Amino acid sequence: MKHSFFLLLVPFVGFSQVQTKDDEIKKYVSEVSSDSLKSYIGKLVSFNTRHTLSSVDDKNQGIGAARTWVVRKFKDYAKNSEGRMDVYLQQEDIQPDGKRIDKVTSLGNPIAFLKGTDSNDKRIFLISAHLDSRVTDVMNRTSFAPGANDDGSGVAAVIEAARILSRSSFPASVIFVTFSGEEQSLLGSKLLADKAKKENLQIEAVLNNDMIGNPKAGETGEINNRILRVFSEGLPYAELDKKAMGIRNQGLENDSESRQLARYIKEIAEEYVKGLEVKLIYRNDRFLRGGDHSSFVSQGFPSVRLTEYYENYDHQHQDVRVENNKQYGDLPEFIDFNYLKRNVAANIAVLASLAKAPSKPERAEVKVKELTNSTSLQWERPKSGTPVGYYILVRETDSPVWQKKIFTKELSIKIPLSKDNYIFAVQAVNQNGNLSVPVIPGIAR
Repeated sequence: MKHSFFLLLVPFVGFSQVQTKDDEIKKYVSEVSSDSLKSYIGKLVSFNTRHTLSSVDDKNQGIGAARTWVVRKFKDYAKNSEGRMDVYLQQEDIQPDGKRIDKVTSLGNPIAFLKGTDSNDKRIFLISAHLDSRVTDVMNRTSFAPGANDDGSGVAAVIEAARILSRSSFPASVIFVTFSGEEQSLLGSKLLADKAKKENLQIEAVLNNDMIGNPKAGETGEINNRILRVFSEGLPYAELDKKAMGIRNQGLENDSESRQLARYIKEIAEEYVKGLEVKLIYRNDRFLRGGDHSSFVSQGFPSVRLTEYYENYDHQHQDVRVENNKQYGDLPEFIDFNYLKRNVAANIAVLASLAKAPSKPERAEVKVKELTNSTSLQWERPKSGTPVGYYILVRETDSPVWQKKIFTKELSIKIPLSKDNYIFAVQAVNQNGNLSVPVIPGIAR
């Protein structure tokens, strides 16, 4: 087996230089509509409040009316799926906890499950946002809480993704979900994450969208309508004690599955969405704060948070009011719908790319029997999909992103780079250029 080491001198500078973009995914991206996003958010605001403790019986106002409307939208789009999209409300009564739940509360997560076309492909990719809203007092369930950006923008992304992707025929499955109870301590996401763990669902990526429509910083007024942040954990939260020694020995503190997912999002989103930069933030979430993806992180599922570059605290968790000639409150007028459109397109491109790609290579390993300044890798074919080859990803240990790509059709390769100085990963690619998430090789025994 011969390989051209000249490829090692070519820096990995972009997805388009190593394969052609998928025309189907380009079409999905082009179909994202600002008018649709405006209509979704306008409807969400019209419910007056979507507080988790608000009415579940009122047909026009409160969380019950809001979740019924989302279910109805999902059912409308399910008609495009030829019977492959199931829509339901995951529901459970939550008991008072002495904290942010003060009465028995009907918690409901509207869910659309788009089944993959390959019955042997068990992979699931999930896009989420939270449906509930709040004002200054987290227990106030009656005041006007429009929640246009927090998290109407994320809910709009989920609904628009369901609209556009409902006609798709992906081999893997996709879940679209809007959680209740986020502001009351991530209750809805915990409900679904616990269920997924109990049922051993093969969730391989969670894209949680929480506030993706505001471009303006509150304190300075600075505007950034081109950067989307992606937060990801470095050390895996689940069973870290069992994994810590291997992570330390191999120097993989920056290479959790969630972080590989974040790097994947950056590569795919920047290739398909013009004018968008994805900024990788090496934290699970904002400083000392958390979102719904954390419920899935806790159960060991690769999960990230997508969010705007700035948070504007004048329009987040605020009573709607005018004070000293300044408007406070989370109103639609503070959303940049062109910025939101790009961020939604990024989600759709990534979801489609994941669901169309082969699964990850199996049993990827690095050989360590002999001390050498080269690195030998081996792996097995993915369990699902039809790869035409594999990319070996290479980066120096202090690089945040992959720097080089090497293509091979074989199931092993020897690279004249030392594993002391570089980190490697393997990913599968199919004939349309769809890439699996990279997998870090283990140690060959």
